[in-house]
Amino acid sequence: MRTVRFYPEAWPLHSAFVISRGSRTEAKVIVVEIEENDIHAFGECTPYPHYGESESSVMAQLALVANAIENGVSREALQPLLPAGAARNAVDSALWQLECLQHQQSLWQRSQITAVETVAMAQTVSIGTPEAMACSAKALVQLGAHLLKVKLDEHLIAERLVAIRSAVPEVTLIVDANEAWQPEGLAARCQLLADLGVVMLEQPLPAGEDSSLQNFIHPLPLCADESCHTRADLAGLVGRYDMVNIKLDKSGGLTEALLLAEQAKSMGFAIMLGCMLCTSRAIRAALPLAPGARFIDLDGPTWLANDVEGGLHFSTGTIDLRVR
Repeated sequence: MRTVRFYPEAWPLHSAFVISRGSRTEAKVIVVEIEENDIHAFGECTPYPHYGESESSVMAQLALVANAIENGVSREALQPLLPAGAARNAVDSALWQLECLQHQQSLWQRSQITAVETVAMAQTVSIGTPEAMACSAKALVQLGAHLLKVKLDEHLIAERLVAIRSAVPEVTLIVDANEAWQPEGLAARCQLLADLGVVMLEQPLPAGEDSSLQNFIHPLPLCADESCHTRADLAGLVGRYDMVNIKLDKSGGLTEALLLAEQAKSMGFAIMLGCMLCTSRAIRAALPLAPGARFIDLDGPTWLANDVEGGLHFSTGTIDLRVR
């Protein structure tokens, strides 16, 4: 017999996480726990208000499929029962873990992807004064970071980037504007980024304005984040973006994410793997996507004051999967 329960958790951050849309001081997640024949499996999601999600809306979605879960729904049968998003991700992740435990397999084995021992990832520099961002970047590099993801809004773009590049002249930089820019002036901003050695720009424009990027000549790769959730979005990104950022909370879980990655690559897109603010539970579920990604941004748990018990082993810029 299978039972399911779901509940919210709040995880305080060690410092404020600031992006173009605002500041956060805690990670609010929802956990799905499935129990079957004394086996307990867990999935986690982070409701994202920008996508119309809230704790209450996700809990309501989970309530709608609770009977189906308890009646033994499979991952494949789950997909049409919930839209792509946080709620489906939490259930999908729990079902993956349940399968792994029942078959005594790792997630790597179950997903038929060759395991890796370490995952190199970006560390995020959140928005602040140019001086504060440069200080944060320097501290991260001194701790071992080799790739920094710099959050920007529409203000002080040159000042912030120049300060960071001066503080860390050798480190690889990518920039995430989180939809904060406009088509006007984008070409000049892209050239500024390229001149400062930035190797990728993520989601410069609002998702609804992707048409402005059609045939836009850009000196560095552009990555779609808010514009890409599932395979259904890919056709509209051709000729506009070079890369897509896959997050389980957008795709609705690993089941769709694996198919999204496969189709995106077949269409010529490179892959970035991202996450929301979350615990290691959510990161563990996404790991099979890591070997196929050009950039990996899974530092969500490193912003927590404390991670979940038994969490992954993070050091600055790396997840060490050899540590249990």
